[in-house]
Amino acid sequence: MDTAYSAHHPTRPPRPRGHRVPVGLRAPFAGRTWREFLHLCLSLPVASVMFGYAIAVVSTSAGLLITFLGIPVLAGGLAGARGLGALERARARALLGLDVAAPEPLRPSKPGLMAWVGAVLKSGASWRHLLYAFVHFPWALFAFVGSVTFWSVGWALLSFPFWYWLAPSYASLPGIQLWGDGTTVLYVSPTVAAMVSGVFGLLMVLAGPWVFRGLTQVDRLLVRGLLGPSPLATRVIELESDRGVVVDTAAADLRRIERDLHDGAQARLVALAMDLGLAKEKLAEDPQAAARMVDEAHGEVKVALQELRDLARGIHPAILTDRGLGPALSALAGRCTVPVTVEVDLDRRPAPAIEGIAYFTVSELLQNVAKHSGADRAAVDVWHTADQLMLMVSDDGRGGASTEAGGGLAGLAERLNSVDGLLVVDSPAGGPTTVTAELPWRG
Repeated sequence: MDTAYSAHHPTRPPRPRGHRVPVGLRAPFAGRTWREFLHLCLSLPVASVMFGYAIAVVSTSAGLLITFLGIPVLAGGLAGARGLGALERARARALLGLDVAAPEPLRPSKPGLMAWVGAVLKSGASWRHLLYAFVHFPWALFAFVGSVTFWSVGWALLSFPFWYWLAPSYASLPGIQLWGDGTTVLYVSPTVAAMVSGVFGLLMVLAGPWVFRGLTQVDRLLVRGLLGPSPLATRVIELESDRGVVVDTAAADLRRIERDLHDGAQARLVALAMDLGLAKEKLAEDPQAAARMVDEAHGEVKVALQELRDLARGIHPAILTDRGLGPALSALAGRCTVPVTVEVDLDRRPAPAIEGIAYFTVSELLQNVAKHSGADRAAVDVWHTADQLMLMVSDDGRGGASTEAGGGLAGLAERLNSVDGLLVVDSPAGGPTTVTAELPWRG
């Protein structure tokens, strides 16, 4: 029955202890700050090379368009731009910690040079790489000048109180001249000037890491938007992969159903037909023997019906359709050889497809508990978040479960991934085991 979810929620990890030095004072010396500064410094020479390459490709191919050579030269230039983009992604990964996947690969329609040229020219990723070379150069110039100037001036002003007295010009002057009109001259004490410069320098040094972070954020957007795969292409690849998983899963389910019918109910029905045929022949000669054979056939009918009922229940039980996920999981837990407690907290029912996948997931996990875990008890928890249906099956068995390829959980993880779901297994050696499944909520 449906009950409020009250247990097995993951506990919040303890809050880490704060550092004794505030983050604002640590930032100028942090590794991230210097990596981002190095990225901004390297951006100008790298962008200059890429910009020059892009200009050469466009001008050369445009000049050769009067002949047939312009098209393959342009295709080769676009392919080279993709190579330079790969280096930029590697630089962003090393210095900015930005991991951007490679764009969608080229897919020529057939082997041959012309098919490859056509694939390069029709690839949006190739043109985005060329556009990156043009767009990134002016931004890299601005970011280089701004970051180097800001950082060097900040440190120079901060260090000014320590070396201003070395300047020989102060020896014969009453101070630092701020203003003069030929008759009146305004001087400021070198000590006061050094203190004011040090304060401004400290403020600039403390602000430097956040300036670098803002500048590199634009680089992150450019790399992610122009050098990575397009959202549409990424989604198409995911859907193609999911479609293959769904087709393979459906084929495996059909083979399993066919095998169960052939080895179970079908074999019993064939034997039943033979027994009834023999009983029909003996009906006139030996009615008592025929009656016994009919009685045995009646028992076979009951067994065959039970096997068919179990098979249908494993596919999509009637109680799931009629009463929902809570009662169906309670009935499923009642048939498990390990004692199982079920807690379901759902204010409404999900879509039938999601409900069926959730039931199948819990069924497979409970079968693993019964067959492989050696557990004394297990628990099933189901709850609903804003946009996800959460399932958690835990047991106190020996542990060691994983989603490695070739195992039953690997196939279950692929099935969940085909509907944008997720399977997470926490099963250390010696137990306990907790398997959490996330399914998209579709009401």
